Amino acid sequence: MKVEELTAKVLNDNPNMDNYQLALAVAKRSDELLNGATSKLNIDPKSIKAADLALMEIAQGLVKVKGFVDLEK
Repeated sequence: MKVEELTAKVLNDNPNMDNYQLALAVAKRSDELLNGATSKLNIDPKSIKAADLALMEIAQGLVKVKGFVDLEK
């Protein structure tokens, strides 16, 4: 899947998440992958960018995004 399709899938599956929150989640998971965390997918992490791998993990529900609170309530 393309990055745009993965992003749309994540945002459709998580209506309370916006683009900014998704970008923060992808950045955090990317940092974890770059610092030695093992991928939850059967993909060689050296063959793909860390950000793309992180987005793929989030889109497939293998990495949960939590910690965002709606302050407008």
